[in-house]
Amino acid sequence: MILAILQARVSSTRLPGKVLKNIINQPMLLRQIERIRRAGLIDKLIVATSIDQTDNPVEILCKDNDIAYYRGSLDDVLDRFYQAAKPFKADHIVRLTGDCPLTDPALIDDLISYHLHSGYDYISNTLEPTFPDGLDVEVFRCNCLEQAWKEAVLPSQREHVTPFIYQQSDRFKIGNFKNTVDLSRLRWTVDEPADFELISIIYNKLYSANPEFTTNDILALLDSYPVLKTMNTHYERNEGMKKSLDQDLAYLSSTENRNV
Repeated sequence: MILAILQARVSSTRLPGKVLKNIINQPMLLRQIERIRRAGLIDKLIVATSIDQTDNPVEILCKDNDIAYYRGSLDDVLDRFYQAAKPFKADHIVRLTGDCPLTDPALIDDLISYHLHSGYDYISNTLEPTFPDGLDVEVFRCNCLEQAWKEAVLPSQREHVTPFIYQQSDRFKIGNFKNTVDLSRLRWTVDEPADFELISIIYNKLYSANPEFTTNDILALLDSYPVLKTMNTHYERNEGMKKSLDQDLAYLSSTENRNV
């Protein structure tokens, strides 16, 4: 069984409530799920949100739209993922994040297929980025998730779910899925107001003509309006991970002090 887990929360620090912001009269989270559901190799999709009261609207949205969901720890996202996956006894997990409303279902299928036929424990298109930021996909064996859940201690490993796996290439077989053209300079994720403005423009120009618009459709649009390519690219990629790595240093320092 292939289980996709989409992590989503309301309490974003840079753009609070972003997953519920409307794109063509629907919350951004629903727009993303609409695209994920077109991936043919996913057997089950579940939204993993937190037990914090700020995420009550995410639960309501899921209930109203017949979307499976799980509520767990706000900060220990690894535990949230593991507990969400546990009842399904999945063989493989697809990790997606709720700040990527241009998710590419064909790309998801490509990574799942590559994972299933490659023999890797973990693959992604993020370790050496060649796709636009916002088309991120990770696929890994469920037993790797369980090992991470049992053993990971660093804040970055608990918050970002998969670092414990992909940082240990001597223990796990790690693969990176590359695009034929390096498009990593493009930013299609939503963390800042300018990000949401770009995504809204893309949807407004493409969705009415074709609700199933593709990555190639987006690229063609950007070629027609070059200013859109750079309107948000001054923001740093993976800023959240950098903050977590700072927390790792503080954690390691406190551990050393306790052992003195």
